[in-house]
Amino acid sequence: MLITNANVITWESPNRVFPNHAILIEGGRIKEIGTTKALTAKYPKLKPTDAKGQYVMPGGICAHTHFYGAFARGMAIPGPAPKDFPEILKKLWWPLDRSLDADGVRASALVCLVDAIKHGTTTLIDHHASPNFIDGSLDVIADALDKSGLRGVLCYEVTDRDGVEKANAGIQENVRFLKRLASDPHPRLAGTFGLHASLTLSGSTLQACRAAVSEGTGFHVHTAEHESDEYDSLQKSNMRVIDRLQKHNILGPNTITAHGVHFDAREMEILKDTGTWLSHQPRSNMNNGVGVAHIESMLRMGIKVCLGNDGFTNSMWDEWKTAYLLHKVEHRDPRRMGGYDVQQMAIYNNAALASIFFPSAPIGQIVPGAVADLIFVDYHPFTPLTDGNLPWHIIFGFQQSMVTSTMVAGKFLMKDRELLTLDEEEITARAMETAPRIWKKYEEEVAKVL
Repeated sequence: MLITNANVITWESPNRVFPNHAILIEGGRIKEIGTTKALTAKYPKLKPTDAKGQYVMPGGICAHTHFYGAFARGMAIPGPAPKDFPEILKKLWWPLDRSLDADGVRASALVCLVDAIKHGTTTLIDHHASPNFIDGSLDVIADALDKSGLRGVLCYEVTDRDGVEKANAGIQENVRFLKRLASDPHPRLAGTFGLHASLTLSGSTLQACRAAVSEGTGFHVHTAEHESDEYDSLQKSNMRVIDRLQKHNILGPNTITAHGVHFDAREMEILKDTGTWLSHQPRSNMNNGVGVAHIESMLRMGIKVCLGNDGFTNSMWDEWKTAYLLHKVEHRDPRRMGGYDVQQMAIYNNAALASIFFPSAPIGQIVPGAVADLIFVDYHPFTPLTDGNLPWHIIFGFQQSMVTSTMVAGKFLMKDRELLTLDEEEITARAMETAPRIWKKYEEEVAKVL
């Protein structure tokens, strides 16, 4: 495939913007980049795919999401509104995840994948929970991902909150899925080992999780999203969350910690020293009222901070905008969280994280040899757009509706706003059939805790 007449944003470091360029794709990877004139002359037999002056750039990457939360949209929580995050867990998320069966898991994943394709997010790192459908749940999501054509990293959330038997089943689901991928590798699927959070994990369960997989296997775990996680850890172990996870050998360069809102200075040092990743979800943190993480300090320390969405819409530019604004209002200082900080998380750190799971070729940049995960953006700037000021064009100009085409591994998943791998109408109709049953089950589950 030869893409022509594109304004190419390479997202190299440093970034480069090439007007009226062409991209040659072969075998799912970028083979060559040059001017439209040069490459059309060099490859005259190739029928060009005309980008018509749109911006062509690498697809977005989401470092932390929850497909299973899709049916929370518009769902009423019975009784008084939750007053804090622990109540949100008890009244919303835990009854909802207990309400999911195979059909619910499949439908939840598919609607999120449609959303991702339409909004240009090509790689997603998911964190799944469905305590009444554990065995095989990751296969259901993997099948949906495979059908969509997107790239994804999956895990199952191990927790003690539903009893020892289900905690063990969660461990086995992670182990089974990782073994499946090891014996039958998939170019667009990867796995890690999911843990809920320190506050729902006993020391024996953490020990069992670590023992269940080889030393180099990483984990994906919520950390210090609310103060209750820290208080629980101190009560259980006389250690803060990150110290406790470090004691159980959970941290390391293949592990993702999510949120980190209430870390203290020593926890940040441990994160840096172990090379552990942190994912920041500003929209979710605002919605749950849990506070604002010290993201700028952690970036300055050299901690590898990424950007996720925690199950919000898969328009990652909305997460860019929220991160950019949240830290300014929190500190009452417009100098805080500059555009380059957001870019560092969303582009360079997210791509580096994705490369751990997909190491065979560069990801998240347009260079020869990189995977051809690309999006076309119909953006018409009325001020100069350069490699230096691009973050501010994204934050103040780019909109999710501007994505017209999405490609992964050289295959169009959406072209000129037409979905090619997933049937949105059918998927939406199926979800509409499934949601009332899930909501009814949720009401039965939440009644048990009210």
